[in-house]
Amino acid sequence: MSDQQMRTFEELLAEGAAVPTEGWDFSWFEGRATEARPSWGYATALAGRLDRAASALDLQTGGGEVLDFALARAVRRPAPTVATEGWPPNAAKATALLRPRGVAVVTSPEDAPLPFADEAFDLVVSRHPVTAHWSEIARVLRPGGTYFAQHVGPGSGYELVEFFLGPQPREQWEARHPDRERHAAGAAGLETVDVRAERLRMEFHDIAAVVHFLRKVIWMVPGFTVEAYLPELRALHERIVAEGPFVAHSSRHLFELRKPHG
Repeated sequence: MSDQQMRTFEELLAEGAAVPTEGWDFSWFEGRATEARPSWGYATALAGRLDRAASALDLQTGGGEVLDFALARAVRRPAPTVATEGWPPNAAKATALLRPRGVAVVTSPEDAPLPFADEAFDLVVSRHPVTAHWSEIARVLRPGGTYFAQHVGPGSGYELVEFFLGPQPREQWEARHPDRERHAAGAAGLETVDVRAERLRMEFHDIAAVVHFLRKVIWMVPGFTVEAYLPELRALHERIVAEGPFVAHSSRHLFELRKPHG
C-alpha cells in the first residue's frame, strides 16, 4: 500500500469514528453505503395506522425520526402519543424532535417493565426494537389493539459480522426468526394478523461507512472500536479498493398482531 493510500485509509477511519451516532438518521451514509428498503414502506404505512388510532405508543424510538416522519404525513395525531427510549442521548434527541408534535418521550430501559398502565394504548409500534417484550406489549394494549412493527430478522448483515468475528453459531441468527417471534407473541396472548419477511441488499463503498455503521449499530460487532479491529478494517479497506463495494444483506420482517377481545 502506498503512502497516499495509507493516508487515505487513516483519514477514512478518522472520519468514520468522528460522526455522531445519536438517533436513527442515516443520511450521512448517502453516497457511501446503501441498503434496499422493504417493499411495505413501514414509515408511510405507520402514518395510516396513526390516523386510525385513539392512543399510540412507539417503543425504542431512537432519535424519534421514524415517528416524526409518520406524524408529519398523518392526518391526525392520536392523543396521547408517547414514545420510549432507553439511551439518554437518543432520548434527548427524540424529545427535541417530537415535543413540537405533542409527543411525550419517556426514558425507559429496554429491559424494564413499561411505565404505563394496563390497556393504556390501542396502537403499539416499533421499528427495529432490540428486544420485543411480548408480555409487556400485550399488557399495555387494549383489547382489540394492534402491535405494528418492523423487526430486524435472522442473520441480518451476517456477511459483515462474520468478516470481523468469524463464523457465528446459526442459532444466534435464528433467535430473530419471525416464526420464533410469532410463537413468543402468541404465548403472550397476541394473535397474528400479518407477517412479511424480506432479505435486502446492502453495499458499503468505503471503510468510513463501515466504521460509522458498526459504531451506530452496536450489537453487530459488540465492543467494536477502530483500535481493536484495525487489522480487519485494513483488510476490508484493501478489498473495497481492489474489488468494489462490500456486499451484505439485511433481514427485515413486518408484524401486525392483535390483542383479542375478552
